[in-house]
Amino acid sequence: MKTVAAFALVGAIVMGASPALAQTQAADPVAQGQRVFLACKTCHTLEAGGKDGAGPNLNGLFGKKAGTVSKGFNYSPALKAYGKVWDDATLDAYLANPTKAVPGTKMVTRAPADPARRAALIQYLKSATR
Repeated sequence: MKTVAAFALVGAIVMGASPALAQTQAADPVAQGQRVFLACKTCHTLEAGGKDGAGPNLNGLFGKKAGTVSKGFNYSPALKAYGKVWDDATLDAYLANPTKAVPGTKMVTRAPADPARRAALIQYLKSATR
C-alpha cells in the first residue's frame, strides 16, 4: 500500500501537482470511492434523472427504502421486501455480500472486500447522489 501511495505521489508531482496536494488526494476517501465506483458504473448511474442500466440509478439513495430509489427500475421482489432504509450500515452490509444481505436479490456483484474501500465508496455515493 505504501508503494502505491508513493507512486501516486511521484506521479502527481510529475504531472505538476504539489506534494501536499498529491497527499491530500491520496488520503481523500471521496476520491478513493470515486475510483472504486468505476467498476459500478457498468450497471449504475448517479446523476439526477439518470437512466437505469442493469442496476438502478442511485441518485437520492440515502434515506430511501430499498427497492424504491428509481421509480422505473424493475427491482427484485426480495429487494422490495427487504424493508430497510439505505444508510451507511445497510449499504455496507449489502455491498459486502448482496445475496447474503438480501437473499433473492438480482445484484450478485460485491463491492471490494476491504471495509476501508467500501467505506470510501459509500462516502463517494453520499457526495454524488444528494
